[in-house]
Amino acid sequence: MTTTAIDPAGLPAALEAGQTRLRGLLPGLTDEALRAPSALPGWSRGHVLTHIEGVGLALARQARYALRGKLIEVYDGGRATRDANIEAGHGRSAARLAAALGDALDEIEASWSAVGPADWDRPVSYRDSTLLAAGLAWWRELEIHTADALLGPGTDDWSPELGSYLIDDLSARLPDGVRVTLTTADGTRQWVRGTGRPVAVQGTLNDLAAWLAGRIPVRPLTGDPLPELGSWP
Repeated sequence: MTTTAIDPAGLPAALEAGQTRLRGLLPGLTDEALRAPSALPGWSRGHVLTHIEGVGLALARQARYALRGKLIEVYDGGRATRDANIEAGHGRSAARLAAALGDALDEIEASWSAVGPADWDRPVSYRDSTLLAAGLAWWRELEIHTADALLGPGTDDWSPELGSYLIDDLSARLPDGVRVTLTTADGTRQWVRGTGRPVAVQGTLNDLAAWLAGRIPVRPLTGDPLPELGSWP
């Protein structure tokens, strides 16, 4: 079974790359583009970008408070406030949304850049876990939703490190009662999860990751029928 060790030393550079990629999309935003559908059913690009803004700030404050030795709720006001903010913010003009997201990225980048090598094990309220888990969650949210926005970067642009991490993280969505073998199309990587009826699924690294994330792979996966995925872990 393949496992992927996440080296905290590489996470800051991965976050910087994703944040820089997202920043590069902001100058070309138009009102028309924001109202167009995203890859997420029922959400426009404006919904997706507003969600990135909100979840990025929420996880960044986990970092800020952890460095002070304090715990704080992920979203101030919980899931209801998170949902209300998305609904209130997705209809902003391109200029306003781009400015707000740019300001949010400034705060997000400052928060994560302050995290040192000895800080990753600090506790956070996010899933009663550690600062490393919160940082990985931001990496996942940032990269998946940047692809969801359909503004250029897609799942094929994910790094091999991200693809491997997503497979490790999201294979928890695979159902009980099956032994799923996930194999990359080139045969170099393999993950085996669960027990029971054997199911083999094959595709490129990023197509496997996209499927586990509930997104449509660029190329069809082998394995018919594919297992039905459970809820987000």
